[in-house]
Amino acid sequence: MMIFWKERLAFLAVPKTGSTSIEVALAPFCSVSFARPPQVKHMTHKRFNRFIRPWLAIEGAEDTELFAMMREPVSWLGSWYRYRQRDELRGQPNSTQGISFDDFVTAYLRDEGRPAYAALGSQAKQLAKRRDEIGLPHLFRYEEMAKALDFLQDRFETTLDLPQRNVSPQMEINLSPDIRAKLQAKYPLDFDTYESI
Repeated sequence: MMIFWKERLAFLAVPKTGSTSIEVALAPFCSVSFARPPQVKHMTHKRFNRFIRPWLAIEGAEDTELFAMMREPVSWLGSWYRYRQRDELRGQPNSTQGISFDDFVTAYLRDEGRPAYAALGSQAKQLAKRRDEIGLPHLFRYEEMAKALDFLQDRFETTLDLPQRNVSPQMEINLSPDIRAKLQAKYPLDFDTYESI
């Protein structure tokens, strides 16, 4: 979570959507940064509206707009799966080594008893200002980073370079159609929101 006072802009950092790269690129312009712990760095839209927006209003910055990135939902899970394949996680409860992508997503779909490696939220839950409403004025697809970069360069009136950070290991992954259908049925707001961008 970053706030840019002059530009009247705030960044909701959704994990695995290039957020660290954006934070590095925009650090010189940042007025307020919430970097730790992870639940603060990756603050939800609801928490922003509940705790940060009232303070901004008191300080005369009630017109601050939010922007965020969103990744295609299967690709987002694939990035988490690949990220948790790293050798440094070998033998840890959140490692996905030795687990197929289908099994990873099946574990993610559980209502209860998710293993540590599949204990993730959802992008829509982080981005929603109400239960079924996203309402972000500036939401960009991770897969179309150039559009987000154009927006930011226009807003900050400068040229920006996005460094690569927290890159997941490369590997071919596929999700079986029936598990994808279950994922889409359980998380319709994620898929619908992404398609609406």
